[in-house]
Amino acid sequence: KSEPTDNILVRQAIASLVDRDLLNDRILQGQGIPLFSLIPTTFSESQPVFKEHYGNHNIEQAKQLLKTAGYSAEKPAIVEVWHSSGSITSSSVAAVMKALAKRDLDNMIQFEPNSILGAAFFRNISRGLYTTALSNWYPDFLDADNYIYPFLDCAKGSPETGCEEGGSQSQGSFFYSQEMNQLIAQSRQESNPAKRKQIFGKIQEILADEVPYIPLWQTKEYAFARHGITGVIINPSQTFPFWTIAKKSR
Repeated sequence: KSEPTDNILVRQAIASLVDRDLLNDRILQGQGIPLFSLIPTTFSESQPVFKEHYGNHNIEQAKQLLKTAGYSAEKPAIVEVWHSSGSITSSSVAAVMKALAKRDLDNMIQFEPNSILGAAFFRNISRGLYTTALSNWYPDFLDADNYIYPFLDCAKGSPETGCEEGGSQSQGSFFYSQEMNQLIAQSRQESNPAKRKQIFGKIQEILADEVPYIPLWQTKEYAFARHGITGVIINPSQTFPFWTIAKKSR
């Protein structure tokens, strides 16, 4: 509901502007994987829909979208970017996005980074106080659903009011789509993997079309062990099994 990101063209322009390779190299020192869907690439259901729709740092497309939306260097879209003050990574992302817009879009869109203490930041997201917010997500269980349902499902809402209760309200986008709700419900009831994958494909297409969120990267995880130690494993669910660890026999 907040201007200017209530305009879908502005959201699409931001999606076009994002340079995931630059974020990975400059901020993560190459320790991330550029992500083009809310579903990580470790899942077969993941489809790079944002790359297909917006590319990666597609400057001309971003300019055209902003122009169509009625913005220019003389009349820029002003977008506040909020994040937790304790996150150096988020602060760096906001700074890079601000610099990219200034350098490549002639200030047709201007990002204004803002930070607040983490407890207040996460409390305020569900209240709709931020035009945009930078955040991260760790799964509760290992399934593509856990990257979709908590963000896009809406238990109560309408096209006019947006989401009033549900995942998209608690995550701060307030996105509402009856078709999305139906697809998520179908994916949770479908036991055939191939059919379920098709449903997730449709979900991701709506995600890319409507742009309530813009995925940036997924992290790489590392574990280090001294010579002579075997069985050190990090599971995809980020659990660390100690019972597999042993000393190598001499």
